[in-house]
Amino acid sequence: MVAFDAKEPVGVLIGCKRPPHTHVLRIAVHPDQLRKGHGRHMLTSLSAKLAILGPPKLVAELGAENAPARALLSACGWREERTYVDLVCDSLAASPAPPGLVVPVTVDDLADIALPEASAVRSWGRTRGTLLNRRERLLGLAIASGERLDASVLYARENADTVTLWNVSAAPGAEGQAALGMLLRDLAHREPGRVVVPRIEDGEVSIDLLVSLGFTRQAETMGVAAEAQSRA
Repeated sequence: MVAFDAKEPVGVLIGCKRPPHTHVLRIAVHPDQLRKGHGRHMLTSLSAKLAILGPPKLVAELGAENAPARALLSACGWREERTYVDLVCDSLAASPAPPGLVVPVTVDDLADIALPEASAVRSWGRTRGTLLNRRERLLGLAIASGERLDASVLYARENADTVTLWNVSAAPGAEGQAALGMLLRDLAHREPGRVVVPRIEDGEVSIDLLVSLGFTRQAETMGVAAEAQSRA
């Protein structure tokens, strides 16, 4: 959506529909046009359209330090529902697992056993739809005992120095935790460098577990949501 002042474009809202959600990816207004209601107008216009066309659940992600954006969405009736955190490990302990224990897997291999459901609460980059859409760019590793998946990761080599984990799973209990630790150490052996886990929450895997394995908490992101509403 684009907001105009007379014939001049002064604001833009970029979103993405993926049922059951519509994700507001970005909203921006020209610095000279701030505090004139353009941002609110775009959000309420989008809400009115989605009340008819759907999907009716709107979501967005905002840096916790972005007070102006948080205030704007709050004024438009959005609610802050959860907090995601970035995790970083600059020197994850590297150690190869015993031969044959860690096996390469694909996104499709994990689709029915480790990927979230379409309606699961995840940051947008970690949702099922995003993972499936990125299947050609993601690599995977897993440890399994018989028919049980003990731990798995989906990751991408972003550059020469950084590996980004986009999906992490561990079976419940001590065995799953141990398997994830072994898997991450094996990953560090295969893919040396900084390891980043963007915008994760405990619903995916225990953040405290990842911290115990050497990750540190970095920036926080607020997950906000609203229901589409037609104009009165």
